This record gives sequence, C-alpha cells and structure tokens, in this order.
Amino acid sequence: MFAVTAITGRVGSAVAETLLKSRRKVRAVIRDQAKAAPWLARGCEIAVADLGDAGPLAAALSGVEGAFILLPPVYDAEFGFPDVLPKIAVIREALHRALPSKVVVLSTIGADAAEPNLLNVLRLLEEALADLPVAVTFLRAAWFMENAQWDLAAAREGVIDSYLQPLDRPVAMVAAADVGRTAAELLLEDWSGHRVIELEAQHRVSPNQIAAAFGKVLGRRVEARIIPRERWETIFRDQGMRHPAMRMRMLDGFNEGWIDFREPNALRRQGRIGIEEAIAKIAGAACRT
Repeated sequence: MFAVTAITGRVGSAVAETLLKSRRKVRAVIRDQAKAAPWLARGCEIAVADLGDAGPLAAALSGVEGAFILLPPVYDAEFGFPDVLPKIAVIREALHRALPSKVVVLSTIGADAAEPNLLNVLRLLEEALADLPVAVTFLRAAWFMENAQWDLAAAREGVIDSYLQPLDRPVAMVAAADVGRTAAELLLEDWSGHRVIELEAQHRVSPNQIAAAFGKVLGRRVEARIIPRERWETIFRDQGMRHPAMRMRMLDGFNEGWIDFREPNALRRQGRIGIEEAIAKIAGAACRT
C-alpha cells in the first residue's frame, strides 16, 4: 500500500496512476470526501486528511510501504512564509508519527537557493524533514511546462507574454505527468537515508520555443514578448497578489541563473515529454472543456 497526497491534482494523480498500473495498492489521501468517487472506482482506499491537523494525516500515512508528500503550491507569500509554516509543521509531525518506510517529497529546482524568493518554502520543507528517520527522496522538479496554460488564450491571438527572459535562453522545465511518473517509480525503488534527485526534460526550453510550440499546435505564427520587469509588481497586484516581491525574486532567479540545479551530490532523472507534446496536451484539454 502506498499513500498519495494531493491525488486530485496533476502530479498526485499521475503518481497514483503509475502505481495502479504497476498493480500496487493506493491509499488516496484527500481533503474532501466528495472527491473520493473516482478513486474508489479505481479500487483505492480513501483517507480524509488535510494540513490543518496532524492526527488524521498521520493516520492516513500509517501502515503503508511508502508515501508521496506534496505541499500545496504557494503563489503569494510574505517573507518567512508565516502562513505556510504551520502546514509544514503538520507534515513533519504526521510523518514522525506514521514513519512509513520510505517517503518521496516533491520539492523544486532552486530549493537550495540562498536568495530570498518564493521557492524557499520548499527548502523549509526539506529542512523540516531532515531528521526523519526513514528513507526520504526529495524530488526537485524543474519549472512546470503546464505553466504555459495561462498563455493559451494570448497564443491564439499570435503572442505570448513572458516573464522568463531573454527570450532565447533555455530554462530547465518538466511536464507534470513526468513528475508524477518519476515520483511513483522512486517509491518502487529501495534506498536508504536521504537523497536529492533533480528532474527535468531531456531538453531545456526557451520562451521562443514555447511560442513556436503554440504556433505548431494552433497552425499560426506565435511570437514571445518580454514583460518589462518594471511592470511586474503592478501586474501582480492587479491580479490580486498582496506580496509580489517573493514571486518577482523567483523570476529574477531563473532569469539571472541563480535558480538552477546546483546540488553536487544530487542524482538526476529526465522526463520523457517534450514541450511540443506538453503544449499539444494543454491545447487539447482546453478544447475538451
């Protein structure tokens, strides 16, 4: 039995699908019982828990061979992450109570960056679990290709705006399906101690390549266009963000190169999905909704 948190999301569902295809039993850890039906139909055991209480989460993670842990994404945070630290504490307490024999924790490229930025939150998660006395893999995934879904409407008009710049600079990216598949494959491995694994696609991707992939799928010319940095804060605040500085520094990190894979002792894995396939899936999913 393997416990999978965030199973209703892109990555968590891919973890579960891979495990089920490998004929492993899955315990679906969900926040809302109303979302259990599809996983019950797949033969999963259901556990209801969230990051507000370590008790139910510890129960959900107990008695399993391995567990997949995902901290919900943080998009708008103050320095120090005061709103997220209690959730990290719940994860830590639950895992120390449950002690599954192995754990795969979704982390991120740049988790080891010293500069204050939005990705520091996953460094805090890694640090909180550093003394967990079981086998742990921190899976540091690259920039998600699925972030391009927000550009689909603009791409249909022939342009996508990019915070990543310069436009011809390739960035480490990966598809969510590859993240979930890799996490499941790691759960099926045997290892001891704690390790870091870095995951990206076979080829890095520039904004110009994202635009070209949209153009191929949409059958029209699509160009990438830089969003000047001096406009970022206004744009983010107009979108409802209260604390845009940490997100802006994250983008600076990618653009300036200090957010990258730099861990000398990390192992490395590669995804199978390229940017053209990822963009085709984004466009196809939009057509079905």
